[in-house]
Amino acid sequence: MEAKASGTGRLPAAFLTPGSSSFVDFLAAHDPGQLPGNRELPRVERAVEAPHGTTIVSAAYPGGVLLAGDRRATMGNVIAQRDIEKVFPADEHSAVGIAGTAGLAVEMVKLFQLELEHFEKVEGSQLSLEGKANRLSTMIRGNLGMAMQGLAVIPLFAGFDLDREKGRIFSYDVTGGRTEESGFAAVGSGSVFARGSLKKLYREDLTEEQAATVVLQALYDAADDDSATGGPDLTRRIYPIVVAITEDGFRRLAEDEVSGLAQAVYDGRLQLPDGPQAPLS
Repeated sequence: MEAKASGTGRLPAAFLTPGSSSFVDFLAAHDPGQLPGNRELPRVERAVEAPHGTTIVSAAYPGGVLLAGDRRATMGNVIAQRDIEKVFPADEHSAVGIAGTAGLAVEMVKLFQLELEHFEKVEGSQLSLEGKANRLSTMIRGNLGMAMQGLAVIPLFAGFDLDREKGRIFSYDVTGGRTEESGFAAVGSGSVFARGSLKKLYREDLTEEQAATVVLQALYDAADDDSATGGPDLTRRIYPIVVAITEDGFRRLAEDEVSGLAQAVYDGRLQLPDGPQAPLS
């Protein structure tokens, strides 16, 4: 950090001066080079090859919201990792799923977690869900330089709004533009196919288990048509990560629970390869 107190045994003055409750603003003022978006990249003549996370989906239901992601990371036409984790808790009542450049995305998530924790410690209360969504938007905008060089990060943010008493979903573009989604959302390379599946199967009165089945169906459809998205790997026992956020907080569904639902989806596809059909009326 710029401010130092060598040999005194005391914290630098920067740490003791009242200021913004935003850790990102604090870092930007005292050591901006530590922020991912401020790092200079070497000049390259072609696109940088780096592992990319793919499809993230979300669906709201009465009393909460689900966020789910497949486990595949790709690098060009190669599967870089089969069991990557793309869905993380942001704090007690929110979660973020990452699509885009995996390394930068994970680093952004860690910084976002620290940002929310710092605010809570400084202010003594949790930031509103709207405020969390805005903070994430600012962080994505700070990564615009990297995005213009092909290292984009596109998260999907979901949480339980304690004031409105319902689950809410927010999607973003590379410039930090934020959109609140109604009912369901999908981002990543398989999002077109996942969104089509969600559009077909989603209802506002789903139970948590039904909503979990719907997001797994959507990820299955995405994997069926998008080579960068990985479906449930029953042989290796690698299943999508599914988390639920309710008034009681963040909960990651147990592997046994997800594997049972994934097996049911797979068994159903043996009879109907294109998946369940929505009623026409």
